[in-house]
Amino acid sequence: MNWLIREYREEDLAAVVHLIDTTAPLGQESVFSLGECINALTTRQPAAVVTQGGTVVGAALASVNGDRAWIMRIAIEPAWRGRGLASGLLFELERRLVESRVRRIAYILPEEELLGEGLRNAGYERRSAVAYFERVEPVAAAGADALERLGGRTLPGDLWTKLAGMAAERSLIERCVVLPLAEPELAAAHGVAPPRAIALFGPPGTGKTTFARAIASRLGWPFVELLPSRLADGGNLAAAMREAFGLLAEVEQVVVFIDEVEEIAAVRDGAPSSGPHGVTNELLKLIPAFREHSGRLLVCATNSVRALDPAFLRPGRFDYVIPIGPPDAAAREAIWAQHARTSHHAVDLHALVAASDGFSPADIGHAARIAAQTAFERAVFAEDDGLPGVGRIHGRRRTETPAADGMPAGASTGDYLAALAQCRPTATPDLLRAFSEDIATHARL
Repeated sequence: MNWLIREYREEDLAAVVHLIDTTAPLGQESVFSLGECINALTTRQPAAVVTQGGTVVGAALASVNGDRAWIMRIAIEPAWRGRGLASGLLFELERRLVESRVRRIAYILPEEELLGEGLRNAGYERRSAVAYFERVEPVAAAGADALERLGGRTLPGDLWTKLAGMAAERSLIERCVVLPLAEPELAAAHGVAPPRAIALFGPPGTGKTTFARAIASRLGWPFVELLPSRLADGGNLAAAMREAFGLLAEVEQVVVFIDEVEEIAAVRDGAPSSGPHGVTNELLKLIPAFREHSGRLLVCATNSVRALDPAFLRPGRFDYVIPIGPPDAAAREAIWAQHARTSHHAVDLHALVAASDGFSPADIGHAARIAAQTAFERAVFAEDDGLPGVGRIHGRRRTETPAADGMPAGASTGDYLAALAQCRPTATPDLLRAFSEDIATHARL
């Protein structure tokens, strides 16, 4: 048949990982993750491969625990299935396990009937009383107390889907930050190192905090916000930071957020004895230790990236330095559509987009609240403007008629435009020019 079964060798790792990864969607599944299989291979657990012309076309691997072995995976190239390779690999793997004094060999098979029939023919007995249940816990019991002390919490699971607009920033963060963390085994198989720390910079109100919270929501990891002002209550901010990061070491998965990080990592003034200098030095020591553990992400946000100490943002501490600027026209339209969704008027989104050029998401939110308040007061006091509404105020029945669905009409385009006229964008022209310069000199994507 021109194929050879032999013991697994270190140089087979890439080929076996690729084989396991590519055959999983074809029904050759396992309850063991790709990461667990890679760990078994790199720690020299029993494994065998089958080659044809020097190319790996099949692999089988196991994990030994005392006198019991678990067969973790048998993967065969689709073109070579049905030719006896699985039986040959299983026999070779069993031989090596017996030599290791294993007495009980188990295989947890998800559903594949073809392999199940082969196992029966090889003398395996199906234990019908066995059921496999799995639950993934983002927080181990040992880390629950640490999270409580740090004020950590699990956020609602829909924050990522609720992000309005900011399509470019959202796409970048999802591709480069979220997906490698959500799929670490697949990332490792392709040589991608999941990020451990990122920095977000941009004018105030552009959504940096919202992105940090949405990342934690998307991953399903607890969210911890470290507030320097609160940590400094004890009088020694450097010691408080050290204690907080010590507690974080007890948590297996967590997104840590530090807003306005320039307050504790500003450019050092050359006076080692100064308080800010000591805090910056402490943070520079803490980040590398934080990065040593998988399943953790540090997100720092700043309104002034140029105010940060150059050593703070260097590669090796932060994987990405991402600009988060005012929303473009498409993003503003998405944000306005979200705010106007409760209105029963035909809101002219294009007019609102044009009138809010340069406004941040927070600025738009503020204008939307002013417009909503205007509509609310109109409904309460029943102004005779022809808008439908129902209710009482101070015992007087309003003269308005209800909308078709019985709900007040809400804010109109005019209300939103009037509110925008009362507001000023947070990002001034000077601030936007500085932001453009910062993108050229500090962004790392």
